[in-house]
Amino acid sequence: MERLSPARVQGKICKPNLELFPEKRTSVRGKFTQNNISLYLQDCVQGMKGRIKDKEIDVVVTSPPYNLGINYSQYDDRISRKEYLDWAKVWVKEVARVLSDDGSFFLNISGKPSDPWGPFEVLSIIRNYFCLQNTIHWIKAISIKKNGDFDSFGHYKPVNSDRFLNDCHEYIFHLTKECNVKLDRTAIGVPYQDKSNVKRWKIAKNDVRCRGNTWFIPYKTIQSSAKERPHPATFPVELAEMCIKVHGLKNTKKAMDPFLGIGNAALAAMKLNIPFVGFEIDKEYFEISHRNIEKANAEVS
Repeated sequence: MERLSPARVQGKICKPNLELFPEKRTSVRGKFTQNNISLYLQDCVQGMKGRIKDKEIDVVVTSPPYNLGINYSQYDDRISRKEYLDWAKVWVKEVARVLSDDGSFFLNISGKPSDPWGPFEVLSIIRNYFCLQNTIHWIKAISIKKNGDFDSFGHYKPVNSDRFLNDCHEYIFHLTKECNVKLDRTAIGVPYQDKSNVKRWKIAKNDVRCRGNTWFIPYKTIQSSAKERPHPATFPVELAEMCIKVHGLKNTKKAMDPFLGIGNAALAAMKLNIPFVGFEIDKEYFEISHRNIEKANAEVS
């Protein structure tokens, strides 16, 4: 089978080399709207340029392709690092334009044990447009020793190597324009383990503290990845929900995911009653995303 070039592929990412295919500049292949959720089957750069006003978005939660050789339904995730970083400049610049001055951009990204530099190279591109306000670690699996025994939680993909450790986390870079965005830290807070703190500290009066920058969010156990997790690299709905909440619901008039995938960020926004816009270039994932929205909406109706 012919290997698809990054300029031709109809996969998850939006492609920077648009001058080679001018007919794709304004083409819209599909639209789904329900309540305050708007999803577009469209290149995200062109979608943002054509549909989103300057500073219209308050929260961006997204996870672009990592360029690690992940098997998307159509996209070739093995382009050169230079091409990948050049493309990052294109979409990051558009995110910077549409994000409000007090907005938050949550970027979920990861490397792999044999190639750990990818997230930081992307971050070096992003620093031309954003300030890194927080680095959050999404913990997908962990083992905890208690009373002499170990309890293990979550799921991970084993690494078959005598050089590398199993990779049980991903990054969530919290980016803002000036590193001065006030957060609603206790919106995703946790109870104090030592309840004496509740009496001693004014800040602890409601028995809720900031959970910090390590978020344990395991994937749900599934029986069939094809049916229950058809996208190979999606984050849980809870992750997007926590990002929106910590930014502050009262400060979020609209959220966006330029790499919609199967729509988990849209589901989180719908659950929180936040208007949302998302872009996806893969028809299969786009159709799954709007079916997921319809299903979730029917369940709460």
